[in-house]
Amino acid sequence: MEKKYWVPALEKANDVLLLIAEAPSSLKLIDLSKRLGINKSSMFSLLSTMEALEWVVREEDGTYSLGNRLGLIGNAFFKQFSLIDLFRKEASAVKLKLGETIQLAKLEQTDVLYLAKEEVPSPVRLASEPGKKFPAHSTALGKALLAMLPPDEFDRIYANETLEPCMTPYALKTKRELRSQLDAIRQNGYAFDLQEAVVGFCCVAAPVLNLRGEAVAAISCSMFQHVWEEKKELAIREICALAKRLSHGSLS
Repeated sequence: MEKKYWVPALEKANDVLLLIAEAPSSLKLIDLSKRLGINKSSMFSLLSTMEALEWVVREEDGTYSLGNRLGLIGNAFFKQFSLIDLFRKEASAVKLKLGETIQLAKLEQTDVLYLAKEEVPSPVRLASEPGKKFPAHSTALGKALLAMLPPDEFDRIYANETLEPCMTPYALKTKRELRSQLDAIRQNGYAFDLQEAVVGFCCVAAPVLNLRGEAVAAISCSMFQHVWEEKKELAIREICALAKRLSHGSLS
């Protein structure tokens, strides 16, 4: 968007909400003011307005947390995706069979946006919470979705040869490397992330297609690197089969 149409007050409100979301019930007005470089009177006006709109809640100790209205908006966002309900139903059995977490995401430019996950108990919790974004080139989910893009669309969103950011030392670093992998992904029907998003974790993903054969989302299974070779083949079969079942129910 051109800056001449920009509304600075909305940008400031957005910054406040993001900061509160990172540390709910931890920051007072003065803390928010200092961290964001917004003077106290302006911050007071912003917080008062957002409190009245139920975007934020002021706790008894003067700290702020997110309000109910944002919860309603968030739920409305995810309700747009009927695929999520189908995913939860179908993926619950797959996660038990594999003993690993199953994730659903969609592509947003050069990122993947996580929509839902079916999680198994683990001492390490994956950072792929619904609403979280990761660079598409560093995830199996992202690569499975990028492989389904028309070549001109791929070149549009990846205008530069260098891929950034690189989440780990194992991540792909150039568009040429990524394009080479996408060719193989299209042939195989699934994609891998070999410690590219998080060191110590490997992942397999497959695209979910609509009736026109377009990828509307992707699903993945993530696991510790030390069990990858043991479970890889079973995970490939289960994820590809799950993707086909979800594709049959995906009309968007």
